[in-house]
Amino acid sequence: MSIAIYVLGVLAALFALLAIVVFVVAPPPPRVAAERRLAPGTEYESRITRATNRTVKTIEGAMRRRDGGAFGEEALELAGVRMQPSAFVLVAFSISAVLAVLGVVIGFGSWWSLILGVLFAALGPLLARGYLAFRVSSRRGKFAEQLDDTMQLLAGNLRAGHGLVQAIDSVARDGDAPTSEEFARVVNQSRIGRDLNDALEDTAERMQSDDFKWAAQAIAINRSTGGNLAEVLYGVAGTIRERNEIRLKVKSLSAEGRLSAIILLLLPIAVFLGVLILQPAYFAPFFTTLIGWAALVLAVVLMIIGIVWMLAVVRVRF
Repeated sequence: MSIAIYVLGVLAALFALLAIVVFVVAPPPPRVAAERRLAPGTEYESRITRATNRTVKTIEGAMRRRDGGAFGEEALELAGVRMQPSAFVLVAFSISAVLAVLGVVIGFGSWWSLILGVLFAALGPLLARGYLAFRVSSRRGKFAEQLDDTMQLLAGNLRAGHGLVQAIDSVARDGDAPTSEEFARVVNQSRIGRDLNDALEDTAERMQSDDFKWAAQAIAINRSTGGNLAEVLYGVAGTIRERNEIRLKVKSLSAEGRLSAIILLLLPIAVFLGVLILQPAYFAPFFTTLIGWAALVLAVVLMIIGIVWMLAVVRVRF
């Protein structure tokens, strides 16, 4: 046994010496870069780039057959994510792959590695959906907060003698995002022939803003009957300002309940995952007996009911 170890050591030393001679003492002659060997105007693509392009084309074909789905162009635009849908899906798949490897590493050496790998991989699309939902909610919230100033800016432009489309274009150029982005969308739609009232109604539906829907209806009525639109918008801005004050007060009063709901929702999940990682044998009976599986199913059902109940309680509709 000692002779075999001695021989392996000698062979390893010889291979190390050979590597030093080949790569250090006598390195190969320098090669001309691939970019310099190409004809002028030809774009160089590495193997990784070609593989990535093929993957992106495959994802685009699948998404085109399914009309984009949850990660379509419209969903990304509504969330304010400036990425192609195929690139976003590729990022989500990459996150799933990284999480799957993490799950396998956590459960390495036991049959838990496969289960954790699958569970962690499933978190990738869920995290992507949650990120988009958070961006959409944040964007709609900013739009609602800026609506008061937006109406005042529109009324000021109308009072200065600008037309309605010019006033909207001024908001699109001088306003803050996301209001400027949505108003630029309205202006572009009106320029290609869509009715302005329909474009404003579509913006109100995209932003899920009742306040802006009332403003759009006021603009539509004024365009058909006539009158001083600037004064009407000033009145709408005052109403929106008062509603925003009440909305912020309700939000501050319900903050404690919402925080308690989040803690109560996350605490059981965090404890379960922590014990599962630190002491996997503690939960072994839940996965090896029929009663254990029934208890897990009952716990999941009760957890879902509790989540729906608490979300319904802490959500204040205004």
